[in-house]
Amino acid sequence: MNLRQSSSDEPEVNLTPLIDVVFILLIFFMVSTTFQKESEIKIELPEATADPVEEKKDVLELVIDADGRYFIDQEQVVNTELETLKKAISKFLGDRSEIPVVIRADRKTPYEAVVRAMDATAQLGLVHMSLATSQPENAAE
Repeated sequence: MNLRQSSSDEPEVNLTPLIDVVFILLIFFMVSTTFQKESEIKIELPEATADPVEEKKDVLELVIDADGRYFIDQEQVVNTELETLKKAISKFLGDRSEIPVVIRADRKTPYEAVVRAMDATAQLGLVHMSLATSQPENAAE
């Protein structure tokens, strides 16, 4: 007869070292991972294949060359600052307030120049705006 109590305790597993290892791995991956989005995609502006629209006579045609210089009614704007561009547009408009704006930008024009032109016209209350494109030479008719 065995009077001793049998030990039915299960062995204890200490989870502290396991948790420490998981945290160290987590910290390692957080530190070694870069969250910077690096993209070197080269894009080429598309050409439109839609039918050309009949041009209206009373329209503000804002031309931007490849260097980002602005031209209104075939005259170059003094500089590329927003306030100067707004003054030149206001001078062209005179007492007219609701004429459409056509922005003709070279395909190599800096994006900033086009956005500045759109911003200037929007600040002056000109909301009918379009961007001019050219049809590709090999477009099917």
